[in-house]
Amino acid sequence: MTSNLAIARGALGNIPPVTLACSRWLIVFLIFFPFVYQTIQKKKKFFKNEFWKLFFLSATGYAGCGALPYVSGLTTTVTNMSIIYALSPIFIVLLSAYIYKERLKFLQYCAVLLSLFGVFFIIFKGELTNFFNLNFSIGDVWIFGAAICWSLFSIFLINWKSKFNIIERFTLMSLLGSLILIPFSLIEHFLFLPTNFDFNYFKFTFMAAIFPGIIAFLMYTKLQQVVGASIAGLTVYLMPIYGAFYGIFLFSEKLAAYHLYGATFVVIGIFLARKKYK
Repeated sequence: MTSNLAIARGALGNIPPVTLACSRWLIVFLIFFPFVYQTIQKKKKFFKNEFWKLFFLSATGYAGCGALPYVSGLTTTVTNMSIIYALSPIFIVLLSAYIYKERLKFLQYCAVLLSLFGVFFIIFKGELTNFFNLNFSIGDVWIFGAAICWSLFSIFLINWKSKFNIIERFTLMSLLGSLILIPFSLIEHFLFLPTNFDFNYFKFTFMAAIFPGIIAFLMYTKLQQVVGASIAGLTVYLMPIYGAFYGIFLFSEKLAAYHLYGATFVVIGIFLARKKYK
């Protein structure tokens, strides 16, 4: 997953962000579709019943969570993105409690506040003057939005049952995600950042489709099957580590003290929020 944030940063100046997200999901769809076409064809009567659920999941997990990290990569660092994006489990806890009327324990509320404090500590670079002057990178706000999109996607993906299996649903959502992004991609191309369909376009598009798209998805799905969703979810703790690694060694980013303090608050908060309380 963190490789997607590195691609977002690496694609800067090579391919516009929304076009990258749109093209990525279209390629994923084209790769998977030949293998699931017959089974989807047999289940096409269920598509109409599930369309709006699939549309919502595609809009949040594929369009929103697909494009926002790439937009974020225009103005912020991989390190910032990985730490802020790691906040997703906190939003999952909060949104689950609100949507499904689950009661949170006092320590879980403390965990939410601690993680949010860590994120804002990073966004404002640990300086009160930045907070009072609202001096921050807009890229941090975009990745914050991506974390919310991923949280909504995760909650409803688990709770909305489907007649399609995991791969079939993944293929359909890849198609819907790319279709949702097409109008925004055209606006981006004609009004803001025109796309050059050169070697870099195909390089970054295929990288985004294969590594964080297909490989990360299949590996994470397999991990859930082997060790369960709760243990698999712990991989989010590794995002700040991998993000710092990519940022430092691939993009010569500097790891500041506020990154360490902020990441510590976020990780402790995630641990407390996910902990089972009696």
